[in-house]
Amino acid sequence: MWEKKGLIYAVEGNYEWNKSHAQVPVVDVLSDRLRIYYATRNSEGKSNISFIEVEKENPQKIIFENNKPLFSFGNLGAFDDSGMMPSSIINVGSKKYLYYIGWTTRQSVPYQNAVGLAVSEDDGATFHRISEGPIISINHIEPYFSGTSYVMFEAGLFKIWYLSCIKWELFEGKPEPIYNIKYAESLDGIKWNQTGKIAIPLLEDEGGLVSASVIKEGQVYKMWFGRRKKSDFRTNTENTYRIGYAESKNGVHWERKDKEAGIDVTKDNWDSEMISYPYVFKNGTTLYMFYNGNGFGKTGFGYAIWKDK
Repeated sequence: MWEKKGLIYAVEGNYEWNKSHAQVPVVDVLSDRLRIYYATRNSEGKSNISFIEVEKENPQKIIFENNKPLFSFGNLGAFDDSGMMPSSIINVGSKKYLYYIGWTTRQSVPYQNAVGLAVSEDDGATFHRISEGPIISINHIEPYFSGTSYVMFEAGLFKIWYLSCIKWELFEGKPEPIYNIKYAESLDGIKWNQTGKIAIPLLEDEGGLVSASVIKEGQVYKMWFGRRKKSDFRTNTENTYRIGYAESKNGVHWERKDKEAGIDVTKDNWDSEMISYPYVFKNGTTLYMFYNGNGFGKTGFGYAIWKDK
């Protein structure tokens, strides 16, 4: 099970661009440190991306805090003109691919998301978009939106597990999105074959599955993800996010084992009401999970270490 180690970082709101939240931590394991990309909200409530760096063996020891956004909002009318969040990072040759979520506003519903790609050629210090458009977006099979994703390169294939909205529903007159986790493949990490393949379907009482994080141990794929109920998940602590778990032999067909997730909320703490947006990775020989607590990242992010029973 997971042994919680505590809070790592919460923004202090010192700048216009980072007034609140440190949401969706995405970890890049470097040779001598961990670089953690996260989403923070500006004075208008729009999310943008920045990062901190921490000691590899003691992630609560911050050794560098970036003092500006990683890159600017998209052009007016683009898929990311109203916000961006990190989602997954991988090394591709000498480059780093940062997959991120773009936000734009709508009229009939509050927003629409899509998955974009930014590339770094200086070891992750700066990034540039590969295009003004997204790489995972709506199509005739997936007509609503796509969001948080996790990308893995294995056996010559790029594999992605991503949030996919399947509909909007009205709850007390307010539209809320319903989304599961889908799977797609690519030869280059840019052009994806979206077939609508569902990796993790919703249970009957669920309304959202988010932030798949996948590792492979031996011949078993293991996924941790956020899960919530359909309605009243923003204020009702019984309906808000918890962390789920699933296993697979091929990365495509999954068996849910939520009782084996190994982590839950902690009473009277920064993660007492909500726990979500897991990012699981190997740090040396130890399995780590970085995650958000209350308020969708308003209280920051912390970490846990896997301990065998």
